Amino acid sequence: MSWFSNFLTSSIGRKVIMSLTGLFLITFLVIHLIGNLQLLNPDDGMSFNIYAYFMTHNPLIKTVSYLLYASILIHAVQGWMLWSKNRKARGGQRYAVKNTRAVGTNSFAASNMGWLGTIIFIFLVIHMYQFWLQMKLGNTPMVTYDGNEVKDLYTIVADAYSNIGYVIFYVVSMVVVAYHLLHGFQSAFQTLGLNHRKYTPFIKGVGLVYSILIPLGFAIIPLYMYFMMQ
Repeated sequence: MSWFSNFLTSSIGRKVIMSLTGLFLITFLVIHLIGNLQLLNPDDGMSFNIYAYFMTHNPLIKTVSYLLYASILIHAVQGWMLWSKNRKARGGQRYAVKNTRAVGTNSFAASNMGWLGTIIFIFLVIHMYQFWLQMKLGNTPMVTYDGNEVKDLYTIVADAYSNIGYVIFYVVSMVVVAYHLLHGFQSAFQTLGLNHRKYTPFIKGVGLVYSILIPLGFAIIPLYMYFMMQ
């Protein structure tokens, strides 16, 4: 097993781990957005509360959630290690050498993946404290639907999104996520060897659309709820 441990601790191994965990997180974001869009239903939070109850009580989903938490930590730690190693190798210069073929936002994202990832990690810590930890440890109000009592997580979310400071923080964080995904989506496929002149343009196109639409979908939710509550 020494060859395997050596591979995992090598630069290539760390990049592979980064790619696999990154693709898993990319898939999760789609599912998470679909669930969060329930917040926009004009039913006083019933759709979202029922969705949240299902997500927190389904055994399979609860098991996957632990894999999600592990993936976030592994992705962050491996990213920081690669970032630190690259900076030391280049005398403290930026995370990556600019690709002459990359221009505009993609070049910016590729050159600043370490900083972008750090900002996203800080956002995740605050986001999970604001919602996940409050759900687990806080005195969450209860509501009843069809005789079933569930936690009123919609009220917690609505309270957070009534704060313009948090809404701005959330939207700016989604802009950072968009830049991070812009480079990370394509980079993950390239690291795994899925790079070919026939389908690489398609991967780039899908990555561009994904990097815009998914963060935009998340950003619209707090903005919509904030202005609807005014």
